[in-house]
Amino acid sequence: MRSSNPVFSRRGFSRDNGGYAGFDAQQAGTATNPYATNPYATDPQTGMPQASANRNAMTIDDVVSRTAMTLGTVVVTAVLAWIALPVDPANVNKSYGIAVGAALIAFVLAMVQSFKRKPVPALILAYAAFEGVFLGVISSATSTYISPGVVIQAVLGTMCVFAGVLFAYKMRWIRVTRRFYGFVMAAAMGFMLLMVVNLLFSVFGGGDGLGFRSGGLGILFGVIGIILGACFLALDFKQVEDGVQYGAPREESWLAAFGLTMTLVWIYLELLRLLSILKGD
Repeated sequence: MRSSNPVFSRRGFSRDNGGYAGFDAQQAGTATNPYATNPYATDPQTGMPQASANRNAMTIDDVVSRTAMTLGTVVVTAVLAWIALPVDPANVNKSYGIAVGAALIAFVLAMVQSFKRKPVPALILAYAAFEGVFLGVISSATSTYISPGVVIQAVLGTMCVFAGVLFAYKMRWIRVTRRFYGFVMAAAMGFMLLMVVNLLFSVFGGGDGLGFRSGGLGILFGVIGIILGACFLALDFKQVEDGVQYGAPREESWLAAFGLTMTLVWIYLELLRLLSILKGD
């Protein structure tokens, strides 16, 4: 499966030459396991290893630990940015400049990792650090000037979305199929295109562009953005499940952490904006 999220496209656990987990072959209903030659794979029917266990195969614990490291880096740098870069009248331009610079660097690092064949932990952690700086400044500005207390609500909301999607996925209320994947990707591309058009109108026409970021339309698109984030969480969970089931190398757990972090950041930002609109005048 080549998994993606609303912000960036990234490589999934499968490779063109075969080797381990693949979305297309599994969802196509092929009777023969295309990954049976992988010595670290498990039998889909029994869940038992098809060959002797190997300590280099990815596990859920690996994914959890790498994700904790990546998200922890985001949280720590966000807190440091909040403290060290106060968004007050005397420093607002400087703080916003640093935030924009950090966001651009994070974007570049994420794109570089997305096109690499293998995960680079240092690159992923660097992305998380710069993303944290951006989130820290934006969160501080929102809490100070727009809607006090909304940051805690957005954090709790993000945790609830994550827990809810995970529960629904484990209960198989959400089934990631080829059709589901195609629908989510099409919806995400349309959503992003509208946001880019809105940004261009706001830059060259002034104001809020087409109004997708405020008022009734802002609320609607905020809800759509959160739903898309939840859908991409389901794709991330499928990616992790396939990687563990078919014996992806342990290093691939960094890709899972990378993808989950980007998706959670997306959901947090959409919740932050939506809650700010709902609590505003």
